Amino acid sequence: MQLPQCPKCQSEYTYQDNLMYVCPECAHEWRDDEPAHQDDTLVVRDANGNTLIDGDTVTVIKDLKVKGSSSTLKIGTRVKNIRLVEGDHNIDCKIDGFGPMKLKSEFVKKN
Repeated sequence: MQLPQCPKCQSEYTYQDNLMYVCPECAHEWRDDEPAHQDDTLVVRDANGNTLIDGDTVTVIKDLKVKGSSSTLKIGTRVKNIRLVEGDHNIDCKIDGFGPMKLKSEFVKKN
């Protein structure tokens, strides 16, 4: 079976890990059923693997401690009109009662 070249660095030394392809040279991971994305296109997935886009409404799936505060963001909290950003915390949003905040996409699910 011929494995595809890495879409990021064009390396031929890719390998398959379950449903994902991995490039050992640049550490890029992608799925075969995904369309090839340009490097400037940000793809963010929620905890269930659904693709998120700007303006989506998501629900928090785990109680989250808020840094710098004694309060906790409870499970089931709905967050409307998210904005996707680069970085570790890739969701920028405003939460009623908390204000502006950044979240990790692995702790939310798309509604």
